[in-house]
Amino acid sequence: MSPRNNSRELNTPFRNVDRADSRQLVKRAGWIIALNLFVPGSVQVVAGNKKLGRIGILFTLGFWSFLAMSLLFGLVSKVALFTLISAPLVATPIGIGFVIYAALIVVTTLDALRLMYAHRITTRFKAVLVVLVLVTGTFNGYVAGTIGSTALAASNFTSTTFKNTEAFQPSKGRYNILILGGDSGANRLGLRPDSISILSVSADTGVAVNIGLPRNLTNIRFKEGTPIRSVYPYGYNSNCGGECFLNSIYKTAMDNHKDLYPGIAKKGSTAGVEATRSAVEWVTGLEIDAYVLINMNSFVELIDALGGITVNVKKALPIGGQQDCVPADNEHESFCPDALGWIEKGRQHMDGRTALWYARSRHNTNDYDRMKRQREVERIVLKKIDLQTLLFRLNAVAGAGAKLIKTDIPGSSLPTLMDLALKARSAGLKSLQLSYPTIQADNPDFRLMRSLIQQKIKKYK
Repeated sequence: MSPRNNSRELNTPFRNVDRADSRQLVKRAGWIIALNLFVPGSVQVVAGNKKLGRIGILFTLGFWSFLAMSLLFGLVSKVALFTLISAPLVATPIGIGFVIYAALIVVTTLDALRLMYAHRITTRFKAVLVVLVLVTGTFNGYVAGTIGSTALAASNFTSTTFKNTEAFQPSKGRYNILILGGDSGANRLGLRPDSISILSVSADTGVAVNIGLPRNLTNIRFKEGTPIRSVYPYGYNSNCGGECFLNSIYKTAMDNHKDLYPGIAKKGSTAGVEATRSAVEWVTGLEIDAYVLINMNSFVELIDALGGITVNVKKALPIGGQQDCVPADNEHESFCPDALGWIEKGRQHMDGRTALWYARSRHNTNDYDRMKRQREVERIVLKKIDLQTLLFRLNAVAGAGAKLIKTDIPGSSLPTLMDLALKARSAGLKSLQLSYPTIQADNPDFRLMRSLIQQKIKKYK
């Protein structure tokens, strides 16, 4: 070998490491840092275990291909991107693959650190070079691990929450979804929905109308042909085990009439939901296609996962307290002896706990205001759950949502609903509150209610 070739080899950072000086090892370290950042595994192909390196490069190519495909879907079809990260058959293999890739990055990074021969570098920047190698590995591992865990969380959420496999089709050009908000905490004897509404979504434009019903609605009947009507053929106005309100139907059916709905659990529903569905269909004249039951006791986790919500509080409200508030001349409009604190009037950014108290506070207010606040919180949360939020907070949102939501919406329909939500985002959520003074809950005009509903949904086809 000529002296010239020998000199060239000595100056090549990945050859003749045993004879390299500190300056050459610094150059080698720079290459290792760059390669470890952009192509994990390539360090091993050039200077280490080539078999390990090839595996690392194979996973890296998969990683960059996934990012490119996600970017393309995000630009062309956001629904396709949502399907990619939520459909169990797709998301589960992606999730497992990225978790494995994250672990592989840890291995290749530690091996890259070994291949740097840092102990032979004499420059004062040696510590910086070591830290940079570890930072590149940590960054790549975090990104891959986050994608993997998010995909697995989304897959688990979709498969456990949206279990119904039956077809989900719109009724007369609209998806009508019953929204029940209730608290099934340990201190409560069964669940009575505090909030009852229908989300009516146009199958063409996606524009949604939230139709709110009074929870203390009376003189209710059930839709013909439904099992619960056989028990109450003349209406839900006697023998109901207490006050015959709309929100008591759920508990009555769960306590006394489960036998009317055999096998309903396989469809992701309950006797309480089906009996309430029958009542709401009779009251509104709408055909309910699906339901969503929101457990308010778990609402805290979802709001925290979303980073909180911002609410314009129109009247100061007490947190906690069992005693009624009494008028008092102080900084609040009323005095509540055992209140744990106050939600002050004005624009407030709330965490989950505060938002829940805002929605459920009973004192210093009336029941109709309480129902409005509950629907206000639901509306703000629904508006905040957009595609961007799902992509960046999906892990936390899915974890909270698994405890929060029960539904019979099939998972196969999620992309369709997401597409409609994206179409209607600029239009916002429309609202129709069928409550006092328009509707008297203790003596309701059902014809007027149905007429108002039809007028509203025809306006937003």
